Amino acid sequence: MNLVAKEYVASNVQEQGVLILSRFTGAAREFTDAVLINPYSIEEFSDAIKFAVELPEDDKRKRMKNMRKIVAENNIYRWAGNIITELTALRK
Repeated sequence: MNLVAKEYVASNVQEQGVLILSRFTGAAREFTDAVLINPYSIEEFSDAIKFAVELPEDDKRKRMKNMRKIVAENNIYRWAGNIITELTALRK
């Protein structure tokens, strides 16, 4: 789920659409601009779909732009750098 959500955001170059994401995924912590839902609640799920469909285009673009920025910033180089920093801290 996390990788699929990130791939959707990364590939959405036109910054259209809305990401509806389970609040139980790890990606939900990063993608606060996604519409977060409890997938076990049919009513909440349907409300989220309605909200996403009715969301103004400018708001959709703003949300997607913010999420695309997160994907761009949290790349392999940042991930590797964080691991090295943590390993260095353990050594001390």
